[in-house]
Amino acid sequence: MPHNFLLVWLVQLLTVGVLGGGIYILYEWYEGELVGTSYLVAGLVMILWTFGGRFISLPLLRRPGNQEPKFMRSKTVQRLPRPDGSVLQVEFFGPEDGQPIILSHGWGPNSTLWYYAKRQLSDRFRVIVWDLPGLGKSSKPKNNDHSIEKYARDLEAVIAIAGDKPVILLGHSMGGMINLTFCRLFPELLVSRVSGLILVDTTYTNPVKTCIFSNLVRKLQKPLLEPVLYLTIVLWPVFWLMTWLSYFNGSLYITVELSGFTGTETRGQLSFAGLLSALGSPSVLARGTLGMLKFDETDTLATINVPVLVMCGASDIATKPVASDRMKAELPYSERVTLKPGGHMVLMEQNEQFAEAVSTFCAGCS
Repeated sequence: MPHNFLLVWLVQLLTVGVLGGGIYILYEWYEGELVGTSYLVAGLVMILWTFGGRFISLPLLRRPGNQEPKFMRSKTVQRLPRPDGSVLQVEFFGPEDGQPIILSHGWGPNSTLWYYAKRQLSDRFRVIVWDLPGLGKSSKPKNNDHSIEKYARDLEAVIAIAGDKPVILLGHSMGGMINLTFCRLFPELLVSRVSGLILVDTTYTNPVKTCIFSNLVRKLQKPLLEPVLYLTIVLWPVFWLMTWLSYFNGSLYITVELSGFTGTETRGQLSFAGLLSALGSPSVLARGTLGMLKFDETDTLATINVPVLVMCGASDIATKPVASDRMKAELPYSERVTLKPGGHMVLMEQNEQFAEAVSTFCAGCS
């Protein structure tokens, strides 16, 4: 989400500072300007931490789990070309005659984020996942259009190849925002092609208005956040290097932990989420984040005439539960589920509760 860019940017600057400090100390020790073994040790520790700190920080942060997530892709794949030059990776799991559910992931990771959902739902549902353009195995558009409207039109194309049965649209974070924009752009497909929506840890408006410290972040949007995003587009190789340095030293786990989890996640879940956040191209992520800053589907909520499940983690700080409260109040046919304990990544942290809520809602829709 947009406010995460500021947190990640600060952590990345710290990472570069530690690496530069370590190199400087070793150079001065070598030149004889700094005398003593302690300077040698300090410089080596700073450099070693920069490239291998994750092997220390990750075991200290979280316990190992019994069923840790991993990269899992389907052999049943369709590559879907789009008019703007992008090509979407669409993958299918589960029985062909099952109730189709299209899962749209949030901004930053890719469709492998749905590891638990694919395992826990594909025994009875036709689970369809897709990589948003520029992420995972989907190529980015040639015109650099990363607006939510573009993604909603891509979602309409995915629905077109989902089979004859009406689908249920499940969106997490930005994926939920895409679902709402789809409802505005394609209202004629509701009921006939879409039988229900599931909105998970998402919002109905510019996400800086519904995140933690929203008053502060809104004031920083124009003078700081947007310039950082444009700078990232121009200097993406530098930001790419900074991202991977923060991944290797383990500081990226801290930002992922603070923004996505509540402390009950396993070591593998935190590691997996951290790696997914590092894989995305900085320029693509910056363009998509700028697109989110223009998002507002407040007026769309009252027009959605299919059942909607609004779900969120009780301690989500990226899209606070108050956003789910507003959506529940304005959607004509909606129900609300709060998962505890859970943050923005509750679909991983409380994956069994998540799958059960999805299954119950989908059974009612069909």
